[in-house]
Amino acid sequence: MSFTPVRRFMCATALMVASFSSHAGLIINGDFESHTLKAGSWSWMSSNLFEGWSGSNIEIWNGLNGVHAVSGNHFIELNAHGSNQGNWSIFQTFATDIGQQYQLSFFYRARNNSNEQFDVSLAGVNWLIDDHTTQGWSFASRSFVATDSNTTLRFTALNSGTMGNFLDAVQVSSLPSVQAVPEPASIAAFGLGLLALAGVSRKRRNSRSV
Repeated sequence: MSFTPVRRFMCATALMVASFSSHAGLIINGDFESHTLKAGSWSWMSSNLFEGWSGSNIEIWNGLNGVHAVSGNHFIELNAHGSNQGNWSIFQTFATDIGQQYQLSFFYRARNNSNEQFDVSLAGVNWLIDDHTTQGWSFASRSFVATDSNTTLRFTALNSGTMGNFLDAVQVSSLPSVQAVPEPASIAAFGLGLLALAGVSRKRRNSRSV
């Protein structure tokens, strides 16, 4: 399976934020806005109480410690508060068409240091995200081809503890099918064929006029 190159950049303008939040996609609650939370605060809960997502606990932030969401008011910390067996991991399963190409995108950021990292998995492929920075949000995007009628997107923290790996604006959307473009040689041959037909037509008209 081939993936498009990763694109990462610092989130800098409100215009860019608005453009991402306006796109509809297949992920439910991808910007983590389903719960009410006061500005400058945080909360956590079991994932079975959080719309769309399953797995480990979910920890939500709203403008805490000067960190603001990319989309809406909330974002999450993957390494959540509370107890957990094994690595912190959340996931969501959504309907897909086998063979259809889709685009996954999300924003991520370090809480404490650049050693934070997590794994992204879907459609049988794992993707390591290990270039975090505490100075701002980074953007990541990859295309994938669905191999089943249901696809599971999973984020798994690769560092221990209850601090690290901010996530926001998770989206998956289908990509339009690319129509085959004729080769230049085929176009040329088609053009020559039209010219030949035009020549035959002229000869027939000339022969009738004699």
